[in-house]
Amino acid sequence: MTARKPYHHGNLHQKLLEEATRMIGEQGVDGISMRSLAERVGVSRTAAYHHFKDKNALLCAIAEQGFQTWQAHFAQLMREQSGDMNRWLKAFVRSYLDLSWKHPEEYDLMFGRPVWKNGEPTESLKAASFACFQDYVDLIRSWQEKGKLSKDIDCLRLAQVSWSMLHGMSRLLNDGIYLDRNSIDAMSDSAVEMILAAATV
Repeated sequence: MTARKPYHHGNLHQKLLEEATRMIGEQGVDGISMRSLAERVGVSRTAAYHHFKDKNALLCAIAEQGFQTWQAHFAQLMREQSGDMNRWLKAFVRSYLDLSWKHPEEYDLMFGRPVWKNGEPTESLKAASFACFQDYVDLIRSWQEKGKLSKDIDCLRLAQVSWSMLHGMSRLLNDGIYLDRNSIDAMSDSAVEMILAAATV
């Protein structure tokens, strides 16, 4: 008679997310299944499906967790915001790149094809991603209202263009095209200077 696998009470949801993220880093998105994840964690497939109805839901949950992590980090940066917008923006850009570098699997799901194009993003993932971007738009709008940035540029467009620039640099870093952290830091500082040159009053 086969012994029943132990059920991890309480933190199984988070354990599944953490282990799935590790497996994606080792094998890629195509190399993970709900069955292999359950075996890796040491629970039944029924227990795993109790938390995630299918693989798409699992991938969306990993991406959603990434957005929640970034939003919490953004909030911390906001609390530490000083009057020097240039310095704060440089810290913001470097923090964004650092998070994408340290959590590449989550980042790929947050902004990649497996969820947004090839999968079906959940409503909670859409809400989490929108909330992150909206925080950034609101920050730019507040700087415009304070006279730090020109109101001639639409705050939404400025947010979209500058975020796209950050995403591009993150992809270059995570894909191994730029491995020199000193170069990335210099690029991030230059990006901020160019944005401010175009958007300041």
